[in-house]
Amino acid sequence: MSADTQSQDDATPWGRVADDGTVFVRTADGERSVGSYEAGTPEEALEFFTKRFEELEGKVHLLEQRVASGRLAPEEATSSTKALREQVVDAHAVGDLVSLAARLDALGPVIAVQRSARKEERAQKTAESKAEKEKLVAEAEKLAEGTDWRNGANRLRDLLATWKELPRLDRATDDALWRRFSTARTTYTRHRKAHFAEEHERRDGARVIKERLVKEAEALSTSTEWGPTAGKYRDLMREWKAAGPAPREVDDQLWQRFRGAQDTFFGARDATNAALDEEFAANAVVKDEILVEAEKLVPVTDVDAAKKAFRDLADRWDAAGKVPRDRMKELEARMRKVEQAIRAVEDEQWSRSDPEKSARADDMIGKLEAGIAETQAKLDKATAAGDAKRTQDLESELANKQAFLDMAKKAAADFS
Repeated sequence: MSADTQSQDDATPWGRVADDGTVFVRTADGERSVGSYEAGTPEEALEFFTKRFEELEGKVHLLEQRVASGRLAPEEATSSTKALREQVVDAHAVGDLVSLAARLDALGPVIAVQRSARKEERAQKTAESKAEKEKLVAEAEKLAEGTDWRNGANRLRDLLATWKELPRLDRATDDALWRRFSTARTTYTRHRKAHFAEEHERRDGARVIKERLVKEAEALSTSTEWGPTAGKYRDLMREWKAAGPAPREVDDQLWQRFRGAQDTFFGARDATNAALDEEFAANAVVKDEILVEAEKLVPVTDVDAAKKAFRDLADRWDAAGKVPRDRMKELEARMRKVEQAIRAVEDEQWSRSDPEKSARADDMIGKLEAGIAETQAKLDKATAAGDAKRTQDLESELANKQAFLDMAKKAAADFS
């Protein structure tokens, strides 16, 4: 080999160019041919194959970064590493291929750690997903047992959307939970449909009833029998409330007609009453004047005179006629108070002069006087006989009877 050839061979520690243009790369196992470059100088040949190495090194560096960041799944990282290592080992390039391969081999333990971490993460996510799905199933089954027809359907839709976002479990577990979840949804939907079918039937029945009530209410709206008709409207309102809601599209319309009929009747009644109240206002003035006279009879000193005066006032009261409704209770209460005061005094006098009580008092006096006379005779006889003890007992008995007689006479005087 010439001196020039030797210098070309030593142009790089990782490769050389032979005289025939063949390019060799140096590896741990010795040299191997990576190609030939006959179009240029040996320096250009080495530069060309060195750039190939640099491209490979760039790929290795990029893979190292992707592996380190964890963006690649372990399976993808492994396959990428394997494929790139095969390129490095058989590369038609000049450079430290051994070190480059070693860098790729160093990714194996890193990928293994990531694989283990991913496995643990998947296991944790699976456990969390299972717990969350069991929670969704429990809530769905609770909704299926309930009667929340307004919010239940929306909530089940939300639960289904959440279910779809959760990771799948192993097939057996996932299928079992899904069957429970699906069954709960089906049960709820069936019960909900049955409920609304029954409600529709009830509402349709209520519509028939309310249409009848509306016709009756409208027929009564022109009545002038204020009292009886107002009572009929109260009865119709009770039936209306008991009927329950009709279908929404007609319920408000029926109510407006029903309420309109009521308003027509009660408006006419109120207008009539207002006119009557105005007419009766003068009567109230008269009754106020009568009350002034009546209330002067209290306190009662002469019952007979008070009764006579009150009868005259009562006749004038009746003749005065009706008063406005808002004055009726007040005026009647004042008149009744005077009447009660007179009656109370009359009752008190009657109780004091009750003929039956007076007769009973006179009868008792007679019996007591006869008993006293009999006892006095016995006392005189005992005294004449000198019976001291007998005399003492009779004197005590006589005193008691005399005391009862005095009390009876006083009571009889009260009835006289």
